Amino acid sequence: MKKKPFVVGICGGSGAGKTTLLRRLSESFGGVTPSVFSMDNYYHPIEMQAIDQNGKVNFDLPGALDQRKLEADLHELVSGNPIEVKEYFFNAPPNKNVLLTIQPSEVVIVEGLFLFHYEKVFEKLDFSIFVDVDHQTQLDRRIYRDQETRGYKRSEIIYQWDNHVMPCYQNFIEPYINQAHFVFRNDQHADEDFIQLFHKLSSLTKMELQT
Repeated sequence: MKKKPFVVGICGGSGAGKTTLLRRLSESFGGVTPSVFSMDNYYHPIEMQAIDQNGKVNFDLPGALDQRKLEADLHELVSGNPIEVKEYFFNAPPNKNVLLTIQPSEVVIVEGLFLFHYEKVFEKLDFSIFVDVDHQTQLDRRIYRDQETRGYKRSEIIYQWDNHVMPCYQNFIEPYINQAHFVFRNDQHADEDFIQLFHKLSSLTKMELQT
């Protein structure tokens, strides 16, 4: 029987810094290269997304992702089997997305908005992290990202923030903060919290982690 990997989950709102923390953690496992499972790779095509009352596409709902395939792929990876997934790029047509093969590892890091909300994902976690930061910082990061890489106008970004992003956070993300094993404050406390997180994971995994 294959040994079950240690599964770490990272959740938080849009612009909280989930991906940055994921990269930092991945580099801390020394001789082990963690399997990185991004829930972003499971977005349905745009034509399958919900439309709000003003005719705008809403990507910030649990139904925006192919939950069934996501859960099936995560099960395979945690069971010690490689999986293939199309890497998600915003606005890229489906036939242009790169097909990735994710190999199993002793450590699996799962990252995504609905980490806690999808019960079959949450139950696979050995350790869960909630990335917390003030909303203005999140919004500033989102404005920068969406203007620089997605070509959005500021007015479009603010509309999404008020009508999609914040309702998503309040309904499907924030209510689970107390279920997390560790709340990572991604502000002036980030370095201090990372050291605490580092020691917790080192103790739980019995691995020689590197800062």
